[in-house]
Amino acid sequence: MPFNNFKVVLGVRIGLLILTIFLLVNSFYVDSYGLTKFLLILALGFEIKLLIKFLDKKNNELITFLNSIEDDDFSSTYANENKEGSQDQLYEELDKVIKKFRSIRAEKESQYQYLRTIVQHVAIGIITFDKDGQVQIINAAAKNLLKIDALKNISDLNEVNENLVSSIIDLRTGGRDLIKIERNGEEIQLSIYAIELMQMNKVFKLISIQNIKSELDEKEMDAWQNLIRVLTHEIMNSVTPISSLAATVEGELESRMKNGVVDVSTLDSEDIDDFYQSLKTIHNRSESLIKFVGDFRNLTRIPIPRPEEVEVCELLDHIVSLMKYDIKRSDIELETYIEPKDLILYVDKQQIEQVLINLVKNAIQALTDYDEHEGQKRLNINATINEDDKIQIGIKDNGPGIEEEALDKIFIPFFTTKKSGSGIGLSLSKQILRKHNAIITVNSRINEGTEFLLKFNRTV
Repeated sequence: MPFNNFKVVLGVRIGLLILTIFLLVNSFYVDSYGLTKFLLILALGFEIKLLIKFLDKKNNELITFLNSIEDDDFSSTYANENKEGSQDQLYEELDKVIKKFRSIRAEKESQYQYLRTIVQHVAIGIITFDKDGQVQIINAAAKNLLKIDALKNISDLNEVNENLVSSIIDLRTGGRDLIKIERNGEEIQLSIYAIELMQMNKVFKLISIQNIKSELDEKEMDAWQNLIRVLTHEIMNSVTPISSLAATVEGELESRMKNGVVDVSTLDSEDIDDFYQSLKTIHNRSESLIKFVGDFRNLTRIPIPRPEEVEVCELLDHIVSLMKYDIKRSDIELETYIEPKDLILYVDKQQIEQVLINLVKNAIQALTDYDEHEGQKRLNINATINEDDKIQIGIKDNGPGIEEEALDKIFIPFFTTKKSGSGIGLSLSKQILRKHNAIITVNSRINEGTEFLLKFNRTV
């Protein structure tokens, strides 16, 4: 058995200590030199010191082990120098404990990274912060929604929107709120939900943020479509027979008047003429109403887009070619800009052409009807990649602009700022773009002009 085995070493040291004590005691009973007694006392003290040091070494190893656990440091190892003995068994057990803690920490780290990855990749924005507003977690979705790169304290969101910060701080568990914020000129509607959490006697708040503008727009449009279906059904059922009957009476009267077959004893020619003109008016207005209702019906019959690769340059050239005569007749200076030149859209070409033609027509009409315009009338059509990595097509004029009150309503069906118009063009355009997962926004200033922006994803 090796000498440095714990039991052997301890036994030898205790044996030497007992032997030294025995010799020292014996020296007092026999006639011995004082020097001998002194040396035995020194030897006894030295052996006691060595025994204490030996025991302290083992205690220090245990203290070091406990300190490593307290400091969450599991890098230490306890190598077995012997194949048997209690010291080796102790080292073996310490190694097992260290490995167990190391395994637990690795498992927790793996779970943390797993949950962190999930949080960072969920589509809903997530923010957690303590009672002082210090942020612990903010995921990529929240950064993208709020257009920020980092967030240390929740109060820093005052730069985004002060109402947003107030809402986040005031909400309690289960609380919800809706906040409108503006981002890159686009208004978005945020749904905020709060939960309060307790961890290690500390209170934290978890906030989830989601942009529900598209859902609200979708619900709004569904409501309008349901209204339109009812209106068109009822109006068409009423107007169609009226129009048919008016046309029949008008034709019969016209035939009789041409052949001179009129009962003048009952009606004079002036009365008959008035009667004829009235029926003719009813017929014309009925036909106009049918056409008007038919236009609204188109809002509920937008076909599913059939996307294909479309060169933006070719698309805009085609639009300009179609509108060239109207632009020239209205003395409008046209400027187009495309960068890069090889921009590609994956859209239903015919539907997007319909949107662009409608927007360009609106711009031309606004410039044409703007009698107080000073200087050159201009229309700019451009296509670029914006800061959100989306393909953006802009149609901008320097016309009269749109009143702020009307600006919030121009995409609502039936609403129009024109003297003559059905009020479905922009609403129809918005629906088409929504079906393409694209958006349309508008910026306008009175007496400075209006710009419509179409934003498309670069990928399918």
